Amino acid sequence: MQTSRHILTQVLLLTLLFFLCAVTGITQTRATDRVILRPRRVVLVRTGEIARNFPERKRAIVVYPIVSGLSDAAVLRRVRSALDIKNAFGSTLADYRGDAWLSEFGYKVNYNADYLLDITFTQSGMGAYPDDQDRHILINLRDGSVVTAADVFEPNKLDALAQLVDRELQREIGKLEAENLTGITDADERKSINDAYANLKYERANLDEFSVSRSGVTFLYDAGFPHVIQALEPQGRYFFSYKTLKDYLRRDGLLAKFRN
Repeated sequence: MQTSRHILTQVLLLTLLFFLCAVTGITQTRATDRVILRPRRVVLVRTGEIARNFPERKRAIVVYPIVSGLSDAAVLRRVRSALDIKNAFGSTLADYRGDAWLSEFGYKVNYNADYLLDITFTQSGMGAYPDDQDRHILINLRDGSVVTAADVFEPNKLDALAQLVDRELQREIGKLEAENLTGITDADERKSINDAYANLKYERANLDEFSVSRSGVTFLYDAGFPHVIQALEPQGRYFFSYKTLKDYLRRDGLLAKFRN
């Protein structure tokens, strides 16, 4: 009787061990198509002349990602390099500490799956006026490279794709013109607004700036308006579902799985 119980116990333990190994294996397999991102928070303390001249800007908060989770050390190094603070806005921690402009630096993870890491860095500060900036980066986690339109979309359809996005930009501009010109009677002011919008066009060269999600692609466009008329600027975010983009997606590209 005791022998039977002993055998049964061993069988149950082996079954449990097999189950745990299987679950662990599934988890590890699923985890290979993404990275682990942990936020690191740094408080920059400014001293000397900056602290004396700008006492309200003695400190700045910087939050940036620490990346791990990739088994290929070379790819991991490339991903970490792409996400280096200086690659966001061209400034290092030392640069930010030695200048009074920055108030906050942070990031948002938009997508981290299917061998794609989509991340947006943000910074805000104060110079002659308050300013907020963002910098988007999309990384191929198979090799650590920054993703371009050619990695995702059919090369012979890039011009047609740019035209598709431009139609959305022009539609938005039409709405903005109607809103911002209403009630303006000064001819010079009206001309200034019309001229600002007239020069805007989404072109093939803009296609490399896009963000991905489970449901589709958002093409990003920066009109680059000066601060004095920045409130009139188009939002510059044009979303298209994968169903809409099916004919534009490369069959062997990074988003090929979403063609179905």
